[in-house]
Amino acid sequence: MAQATGLSPAAVSYALRGIQTSEETQERVRAAAEQLGYEAHPIARALASGRTGLVGLLCGSLEDYWQQSLAVGIGRALLARDRYALIVDAVGDPQRELALARRLRDQRVDGLIVQPLDPSAPLWAELAETLPVVSIGDALAGGNSQGEVVFDNRRGVTLALEHLRLLGHRRVAVFTPTRPSTPDRPADVHVNAEARRLGLDVQVVVAQQSLAEATDAARRVLEGPGRPSAVFCFSDVIAYGVYAATRALGLSVPGDVAVCGYDDHPMSALLTPPLTTVDWNIGGIVDTAVRLVVDVIEERSPARRVVCEPALRVRESTAPATA
Repeated sequence: MAQATGLSPAAVSYALRGIQTSEETQERVRAAAEQLGYEAHPIARALASGRTGLVGLLCGSLEDYWQQSLAVGIGRALLARDRYALIVDAVGDPQRELALARRLRDQRVDGLIVQPLDPSAPLWAELAETLPVVSIGDALAGGNSQGEVVFDNRRGVTLALEHLRLLGHRRVAVFTPTRPSTPDRPADVHVNAEARRLGLDVQVVVAQQSLAEATDAARRVLEGPGRPSAVFCFSDVIAYGVYAATRALGLSVPGDVAVCGYDDHPMSALLTPPLTTVDWNIGGIVDTAVRLVVDVIEERSPARRVVCEPALRVRESTAPATA
């Protein structure tokens, strides 16, 4: 291999492991390895490097379609860097999330990417002392994570609520997956602040990122007295539940209820009517999170915080409020 590439054996070894060499050199060595039919023995490589090649990906709930897309993207991006994602699902349970995080640590993953259900848990600071941790969506307690891909939730909430207000909506139901154990998440706090600023009558409703549970929660709100004229959901899959509830109740979107989501999942543009939603650029999130965790594993960069800016995708699910 060294003779084929014109590099030293040490440089070839580093390039195959993705460390201490440039991306160009790594690509050159991988191409030569493929041409020669060379395959590194995973156990030998793990023993030599002290690494397993595994990166844990801890998802809050894989019933959420956006998180499914995120997991697929991160798994593929890690594989392109000769690493493997160990994907686990907390099924919307903060206690299960913490238990799974400990288990991933004990399985000696090289790093952990998490979209936390409970970012305030003290465990995150403990894990970050011995394991590269990158969070997506929320900053973790303790401020010790090696990377953060956080959302400008204030801007995302403002875009959605200002849009509904400009359409004449004043009574808005906000569906959030936040549990009573984590009431101070940034997006939820911004909802209350923006509602006061815009003069909106906001009803905050807990609805989990499950189509069935979101449908039940939406039905209870929409069939009750004082039905809101608009609904803002902190997940597109929750918005899909709102669609299902309106159809069961004989209501129309947006005629009876305007609906706005918060993910811009590809399916959202295919609904009838297409869903207005906040786009967070999932491709950019995947690339950033993977780059951060790999750089920290390879000790190539200090901790970094990257803020994702949202864009509102206005479609036919929102329209002016009726009298």
